[in-house]
Amino acid sequence: MSEIKIAAVKRSGVYSPNHIGNDTAILNVVAEQLRKRGCEVSLYSEEELAAGKVDERIVVNMCREPRSIDILQQFEEEGRIVINSGFGIENCLRERMTRILVGNNIPFPESIIVSTDEAVKARLTKAGFQRCWIKRADSHTKHKEDVTLVRHPVEAQEVLQEYFLRGIKRAVISRHVEGRLVKFYGIVGAPFFQWLFPHSDSDAGSPVLTKIDEERMQKICCDAAEALDVKIFGGDCIITPEGEMIIVHLNDWPSFAPCRGEAATGIAKAVMAEIKSRQ
Repeated sequence: MSEIKIAAVKRSGVYSPNHIGNDTAILNVVAEQLRKRGCEVSLYSEEELAAGKVDERIVVNMCREPRSIDILQQFEEEGRIVINSGFGIENCLRERMTRILVGNNIPFPESIIVSTDEAVKARLTKAGFQRCWIKRADSHTKHKEDVTLVRHPVEAQEVLQEYFLRGIKRAVISRHVEGRLVKFYGIVGAPFFQWLFPHSDSDAGSPVLTKIDEERMQKICCDAAEALDVKIFGGDCIITPEGEMIIVHLNDWPSFAPCRGEAATGIAKAVMAEIKSRQ
């Protein structure tokens, strides 16, 4: 029997909008890679985690439920190895993320944080916000409407009212940044890093980029992940026509769907390296 026992906790389906299969697949492949390295890996749901069924000292997870995050943080305080950190997962809530990235001088869109019952039209107009993104601040994304592009302050006010009626109390409003959208995937402290242009960004209006500084992109993205205390990450950035790179979102443990095999190998190596460093 293996001496290294690892719990792998799957993400609750409510936090995998349109990605349940892909989210399950990446964790399964990582578990298989860890087994090939001599580990005994047991898969759990977030419900089983909440029920107290996880007693392994090493936990890799894709959790998003608030109760799960509390348990992971408790595990860490007990000295267990937890990847991603429960504190890092909590930092990826949009209000916390905005404050942390801005506070660490990570390139990020100009943003304001508001209550959804607040009158914001005059404030947005004064700040020169027209096209902007409204994102729920209090939870990870559950529905596509939790991230909404609006065209002007009046529409922004209407979306905030809809959020309020849905029980969402806080929102982040970020100025829209013109440029080319890039999706990225990485692991802090490991060589793995990949990026791509999403299919939805292939329209004729997107700026043509003749060259991308991949080394600089990797550094900015890894700096953002480290500031948030997230080891396994992905997200989105905008590259402006002037070549500036701006992080617009960072995910704790995405599905890695375009690069699942290579990512799983990198994640397994990173987990084993963390275990070795803690022994």
